[in-house]
Amino acid sequence: MAIPLNNRDLSWLSFNYRVLMMADDPEVPLYERIKFLSIFSSNLDEFFRVRMPAILAINKVLETDPEVDETPAVNTQTLHDVLQEIDRQQQTYGRIFSKKIIPELLSQGVVLYYNQPLLEAHHSFTKNYFLTTVMAYLQPVWLRENKKLFPENNALYLVLTLYPDKDARAQEYVVINIPAELPRFLQLPAIGGMQYIAFLDDIIRTHVGYLFPGYQVADCHSVKLTRNAEVDMDEVKGDILEEVETFIRKRELGVPTRLLYDSNIPAPLLDFVAKQFEVLPSELVAGGRYHNLKDLANLPKPATLLHAEYPKVVPAVNTAAATDRLLDKVLQEDILIHLPYQQYDYILRFFNEAALDKDVEEIYITLYRIASGSQIAQALISAAKNGKKVTVFVELKARFDEANNVRWSKKLKDAGVKLIYSIPGMKVHAKTALVKRRKGYNWEYCGLIATGNFNETTARFYTDHVLFTSHIGITREMELLFLYLQSREQPSAYNFLEFKHLLVAQFNMTSRFTALIDREIKHAREGLPAKCTIKINNLQEVGMISKLYEASKAGVQVDLIVRSINCLVPGIEDSENIRVIQIVGRYLEHPRVFVFHNNGEEEVYMGSADWMNRNLHRRIEVCTPVYNPALQQQLKDILAIQVNDRVHPQEAIQDYVKNIM
Repeated sequence: MAIPLNNRDLSWLSFNYRVLMMADDPEVPLYERIKFLSIFSSNLDEFFRVRMPAILAINKVLETDPEVDETPAVNTQTLHDVLQEIDRQQQTYGRIFSKKIIPELLSQGVVLYYNQPLLEAHHSFTKNYFLTTVMAYLQPVWLRENKKLFPENNALYLVLTLYPDKDARAQEYVVINIPAELPRFLQLPAIGGMQYIAFLDDIIRTHVGYLFPGYQVADCHSVKLTRNAEVDMDEVKGDILEEVETFIRKRELGVPTRLLYDSNIPAPLLDFVAKQFEVLPSELVAGGRYHNLKDLANLPKPATLLHAEYPKVVPAVNTAAATDRLLDKVLQEDILIHLPYQQYDYILRFFNEAALDKDVEEIYITLYRIASGSQIAQALISAAKNGKKVTVFVELKARFDEANNVRWSKKLKDAGVKLIYSIPGMKVHAKTALVKRRKGYNWEYCGLIATGNFNETTARFYTDHVLFTSHIGITREMELLFLYLQSREQPSAYNFLEFKHLLVAQFNMTSRFTALIDREIKHAREGLPAKCTIKINNLQEVGMISKLYEASKAGVQVDLIVRSINCLVPGIEDSENIRVIQIVGRYLEHPRVFVFHNNGEEEVYMGSADWMNRNLHRRIEVCTPVYNPALQQQLKDILAIQVNDRVHPQEAIQDYVKNIM
């Protein structure tokens, strides 16, 4: 009998809907609500680039081959349900934006032109901007029956209907780009004490007639094409840097997955555009007048609205890490940093000290998503130039960060850093670093294990935990892990590696997590207290879901904090002892933390692994035990806040973190 499962894609869309609901919350500051609209749009774009190609392909197979078995997660209804849910959410988006956000801006003295013509009083200003700046970026293309257009991925276009002045029956169609090189919004001169902001789209619409002397512009409609971003980077051969760069270029040439169009476009014109863009009817998605509303993140903010954002938060000091010699302090005790509630400076200092400490001889690190201006990468370059042996595993296949990772790889290599590249067929998603320092005839080990990337940019708005440790068992196993990664071999060739402390995907992670839950099941059946609390981003792997159902039926109390995809079905007989909590707030919830009651002798783990097929079966992930009782308590307290505070858990954690240090 199949275990009950939620549909993965609908679960993800449900998460994105909760993001959208933040934009509908009047307690959230106005410009933060606008940012949530931007995040929603960006997320939906990625869904069409990454998930929709698989849904379309599965739907095609199921429709054409009746012998293929359907499952609760994959069936012929999925595409219909997904498109229906997306349409519902887009309708909600339009309502929030037009009925709440724009009127609220107006009440604050800001007019955002939206589905309305520009005032004549602004025409002189916008005309000058159009003629002197915008026109340099415009590339009109006349559409012809025998000439196909290859639109750029996720770029914005206007489709114009033109008539020659002398022949109103000889209509022509032209596609013109909305330049991504220019700001999407322009702040216009104030009128009567009101501030005005216009979309670049509307400035082009207003003055586009200057491009076509002798023609009348009869109509203008916006369109956007999204392409499949799922290129297979697993089986790379030869020069991996060159091949990944080739894959990046291929992504921008992927097959269409969506043509988003203004719903007011006439049907004959839509059919003609779809043919020109080589888009199937199933890939047509109706929208509004404006697309790429992820650009709302850059909506100009007049000085009078500086209050319309979250109050600035100064990250708290971690007194244990606030020391002159951080490496020395780590050798004395474990330190746990809670981001972004505490300063990221300590992570930067860890690498800076290692780069300059005369006794440090070796540095190892895994890098998954490198910040564009990474100070950590710069410290590694300095370390290599200071004569230290620096070994960096760069995951070149980190989706949408490949180009940046390639760029940094070249810089690191030029500085003398030893680079290890992606393992064929597998991604390395672990967040680990190790420093080896020589003291006489002995080595001192300082390790760093995190739940999120070593990325100082995302650390400002992702919640994560970072553990500094010199625990002999943990750090020696980290060294084993880095020795394995340098081989770039498949894990099966290294099955003799035994990890007793670390949980490492492909080696012991799945079996250890299963054993930890089995122990709780055993205790429950013996009448002992039994509980586990699991915080992850995504829950989709069938084996772990099945084990959680088994635990629930045995009487184990299970608290799940799942940010995004959750394929476990709560509220049924199989899950009556399972609570599911999902948090969307000011910060993006990103940690993976696991607490197992163990009859009062609790075990606490943290690390990089979600419970998805890809994480447990196609990636190298690392979770570490947290042995220090005080640090264990901090993680348990934070989880308890998230389980019990359904209103403002992030604010409560912020207060908690201030008080513990």
